Amino acid sequence: MGPEHGADRLGPLPGYLTHRDGVAGDGTGGVVPITTPVGDKMWLVRDWALGRRVLTDRRFSRAQAARPHAPRFNDAQPAPDAMMSMDGTEHARLRRIVSGAFTTGRAAAMKPAVERLTDEHLDRLAACGPPADLVAELATPLPLAVLCSLLGIPPEDTAAFRDSVEVLFDISASTPQEKSRRRLELVDYMGGLVERKRHGARAGTGEEADLLTGLIAAHDRGTLSMAELLTLLMAGYETTVGQIGLSVYTLLSDPGALAELRARPALLEPVTEELLRLDPATPLSFPRVALEPVLLGGVTVQAGEAVVVSLLHGNRDAAVYDGPERLCPHGRDAAHLTFGHGVHRCLGAPLARLQLRVVLERLLRRFPALRLAAGPEPAVWKEGLSTRGLARLSVEW
Repeated sequence: MGPEHGADRLGPLPGYLTHRDGVAGDGTGGVVPITTPVGDKMWLVRDWALGRRVLTDRRFSRAQAARPHAPRFNDAQPAPDAMMSMDGTEHARLRRIVSGAFTTGRAAAMKPAVERLTDEHLDRLAACGPPADLVAELATPLPLAVLCSLLGIPPEDTAAFRDSVEVLFDISASTPQEKSRRRLELVDYMGGLVERKRHGARAGTGEEADLLTGLIAAHDRGTLSMAELLTLLMAGYETTVGQIGLSVYTLLSDPGALAELRARPALLEPVTEELLRLDPATPLSFPRVALEPVLLGGVTVQAGEAVVVSLLHGNRDAAVYDGPERLCPHGRDAAHLTFGHGVHRCLGAPLARLQLRVVLERLLRRFPALRLAAGPEPAVWKEGLSTRGLARLSVEW
């Protein structure tokens, strides 16, 4: 079903993610030692089954990985008091409080709003005329528009809110001081927005405001700090931006799969899952630290050593997926690891899936002849961010 999606289409990756000798499935390279970007030593898990085990085994601790002297992967890790840095009963308590705001049903209720916002951005894409940059006109502004809709951000505040969010996630183009300042500004702004909503001056109505309303209730019970609330709401922004661009690029690069989807729109759901599997915007899990010696594949991870799971490798494990480099429009039997696995599985997965499905459906319907723009380099990769993505994707129709 189409060409292989090899390393040439994966963009710039560090060596430990591009090296595939002895990769998962042959029993020799499922767990390998790496040196992280900040110089610490870790074990990289490149096997689907071992990756799922690490993500669920309580002997591998997120809380220990967030301690000050634990091995670090980079400087973009969650704070020790963030929900993603908790274990056990404390994590379960906080996740139980907020999970109701991120259900599949709540995401489904957002579908009309996501469709409306997608159509608005497709109008702007059409107005640009081909060739157009799909990243600038759709993949970047749409997730932010959805976020603003969820929060009920007033139209007059949208530009400032967008600027702060983009600086917060732009690792390469902003200093730590600027990021810290913008984060404080966002926390302050969100505090004011929460107060307005709490006292009835809601900027949004109906389902679009329910997400923030539920999180406000958790905040009022003293179980969710303003910084944690902000982290939860922003966590999916950058990854969704990256995922939309990557998925459209992958699909347009595979004429066979694209033609089959156009001929059979009912394949939208399995194709979406395949695009998530092949090109996860987040290639790695957050690190975990072993609480005791653990035999993992052919390696014994000692207590205090850190482990990180390569979601990118696990999603392409030949022992699990037949022809793992290919996009199979009819889907796969095994679930991918893009949203993680176990108790720390991504809360925003239903909303991210919804946005990606709506984008693919409306985009292909609106532009039935959509294709990569002619030229040597229709896709330009982002650099310096903690997730994978494209800086530009030129398309024509």
